[in-house]
Amino acid sequence: MKIAIFGFGTVGSGVYDVINMNSALIEKRAGKPIEIKYVLDLRDFPGNPVEKVLVHDVEIILNDPEVKIIAEVMGGINPAYDFTKRALSLGKSVCTSNKELVAAHGAELIELAKKNNCDYYFEASVGGGIPIIRSLCDSLVGDDIVEIKGIVNGTTNYILTRMGEDGLDFDVALKEAQENGYAERNPAADIEGTDAQRKAAILASLAAGHQVDCDDIPTEGICNITAEDIACAKGLGAKIKLLASIRRDDEKVSAMVAPFLVFENCQLYHVNNVFNGILVTGNATGEVLFYGRGAGKLPTAGAVAGDIIEAAKYYGLPSDIIWSREKAKMAEQGSISGRFYVRISENEAMEARKILGVNAESSTGKEGEIAFITEAMSEKEFLEKTKNLHILTRICVYD
Repeated sequence: MKIAIFGFGTVGSGVYDVINMNSALIEKRAGKPIEIKYVLDLRDFPGNPVEKVLVHDVEIILNDPEVKIIAEVMGGINPAYDFTKRALSLGKSVCTSNKELVAAHGAELIELAKKNNCDYYFEASVGGGIPIIRSLCDSLVGDDIVEIKGIVNGTTNYILTRMGEDGLDFDVALKEAQENGYAERNPAADIEGTDAQRKAAILASLAAGHQVDCDDIPTEGICNITAEDIACAKGLGAKIKLLASIRRDDEKVSAMVAPFLVFENCQLYHVNNVFNGILVTGNATGEVLFYGRGAGKLPTAGAVAGDIIEAAKYYGLPSDIIWSREKAKMAEQGSISGRFYVRISENEAMEARKILGVNAESSTGKEGEIAFITEAMSEKEFLEKTKNLHILTRICVYD
């Protein structure tokens, strides 16, 4: 089975290495040898063995009938969207780690693949090497998925872990993450929550079986989390985690990405550093935890290689992933009830306690401020009650 790789960056070079390193094992599991015939990239790589298969023109690959599977690991929408559509139209299966493309066009590309008797696989688009996509589509297919909550961005989890365990300020923890290769030079997609939002859109769409757009998911990053908030969370016996949260009630979907206060009785409390953890709740199986490295060259490449094996084994038999282009019915934003962590000035504390109720309270360690956890209410109700108050920080509480 001849394959091609689109992109020879971090993940693309990892896929190249994994396919060659595990060739005997992959042949055994796929039932046939897998050979990399081409690698597409605009750059040259002098002295690298990839030079033997390196091409700069996508037409060479698309016009070669021997190439049956393509690993698209370029990232971004363009030109990956066009290349993927053309490959699928020619009956070539595509395996990808491109979360941005999957979130925006996954349903369309799955439909196109089925039409042309090939496959569109995207295990590596969420959770790196964690087998969350295949589990939702296969292992848990007998369950009605009612909730998914998870840490799906290792960069933010690393930053919040360092702030919580070592008392680092946000800027210092971010710089350290960049120095260690956990954060990009431009970390906006991670710290503003965009990366987690795309992954949440994919998970929500699979849970609902219908399209959930990124625009349907209100998103807040971790830029406003302070050392005071971290200290207060610790005082309350909790940690702050950036979570993707998806719920299904009465066939309606609610989804959000935001910092949450997570207590020790929740398994996500113990997911630290660059690791990811995703809790899936089905009406039959109950709660299942998926845990592991959510990013990185080899974990992500391993997930792409796993998809390549699946595509080779079942070539010509399209998968039965259920993800319709029809929009999912979304719950009204702000309608889900829960408790909130609130940090506020002492001058307004009495009024805030009165209108919000107090479930637990903690010292901020900063003169003139207090923090407490409210009684349960909807976000809409919370915003209405606090419209005349100056809330310094508001964080959802995981219950």
